[in-house]
Amino acid sequence: MNDSTSALLQDAAQRAIRYLQGLPARAVRPDPAAVAALSRLDLPLPQNGLPADQLLALLDEAVSPATMAMAGPRFFGFVIGGALPATMAANWLATAWDQNTALYPVTPGVSHLEQVALDWLRDLFALPAGTAGAFVTGATLANFTALAAARHAVLARTGWSVEADGLFGAPPIQVLIGEEAHPTLLKSLGLLGLGRTRLTRLPVDAQGCIRADALPPLRGPTILCLQAGNIHSGGSDPLRSLCNAAHQAGAWVHVDGAFGLWAAVSPRHAALVDGLPLADSWATDAHKWLNVPYDSGLAFVRDAHALAASMSISAEYLPRESDQRMPADYTPELSRRARGVEVWAALLSLGRSGLAELIERNCAQARRFADGLRAAGFEVLNEVVLNQVVVCFGNADTTLRAIASLQADGTCWCGSTVWRGRTAMRISVCNWSTTDEDVERSLAAMIRCARQAGA
Repeated sequence: MNDSTSALLQDAAQRAIRYLQGLPARAVRPDPAAVAALSRLDLPLPQNGLPADQLLALLDEAVSPATMAMAGPRFFGFVIGGALPATMAANWLATAWDQNTALYPVTPGVSHLEQVALDWLRDLFALPAGTAGAFVTGATLANFTALAAARHAVLARTGWSVEADGLFGAPPIQVLIGEEAHPTLLKSLGLLGLGRTRLTRLPVDAQGCIRADALPPLRGPTILCLQAGNIHSGGSDPLRSLCNAAHQAGAWVHVDGAFGLWAAVSPRHAALVDGLPLADSWATDAHKWLNVPYDSGLAFVRDAHALAASMSISAEYLPRESDQRMPADYTPELSRRARGVEVWAALLSLGRSGLAELIERNCAQARRFADGLRAAGFEVLNEVVLNQVVVCFGNADTTLRAIASLQADGTCWCGSTVWRGRTAMRISVCNWSTTDEDVERSLAAMIRCARQAGA
């Protein structure tokens, strides 16, 4: 590496450090003037390239002020965390390694790290021994990957090879989901050819969780999709009773646990996902509550053969001489970055107790939001069992005005939603850097903006 490259990387690190140091004090929303000034980037592709140091300066000066402070402590708009310091540093180092994490003989270092991280995750979630895992982009691809294994398994039981013969003429698969299943699950089912509208939707309770008595008769190849962590209430389906009932009928049970799966790590909240290890596959996001950089999803499948059968490929130029786990045999991608490095770093830096403390602290902060908003006279729609709060500030118009005022205020950022016919604001707490002071400051802004909106 020459001197100019070294100087460029040091410049990038200093710019990133300044950005992160400014997050606690800056408005969470992007600077409106900076957003308007993004038009300076609308240039024709130059004939000659721009020097890298000038390019980096332009990137920082034009885009940094126009970013949403999602990495900061007061962004509550989506269920996403910020990047822990250890994971960001590990990400930078892994980027320098530039490893295509597909084959153990070619990239043994990062492949080995991924295997260690998967072993730790299986232990944290108490998943069955032998459960296979995959590092993918996010919960959408995690659901897709796990459900591809499910599709393989339920059709294989009928003597049908979906990988060889496709779905044309295959025995129909019965797919059941809850009425409040997340849209990414529907997207995954559509991509797999299982349809988005031919599904059987099961009734849910007041918190959006499938009713334990709602399971209809199950016949033939069947996949039951359950949820750990409703995007509004934070509640989870009754996993134990539904898994037992489904397995009696020979069905495959998949759990979409994009953020709710992490409740299993917390002694205080593990009961919310009682029965989790009874399922056949699981999907979650590490860039949510594990607080690693994007993109980092995780798929787990009890039947390792089913996952490998649905994902593995071979070619003459790919070295296979190894008794070690081949990462590419378990993911949709062949070429991909070493996502497992940051997961390994997060788990090692936090430890079991540190991760449990992070989850429990965020959940306590969510309860504080709910208590403060109720005390101010506003209606909290959900039972706050995890890290989600859904609040109304009156009718739909008043609520939307309050949210718009809060977003413009910049103290924190929350988004609007419609849940069970009510227009509301949703608060999601899952950032490692959120302090109790951030909660109190944000709560005061919410109440102030709601009053200004006429609530």
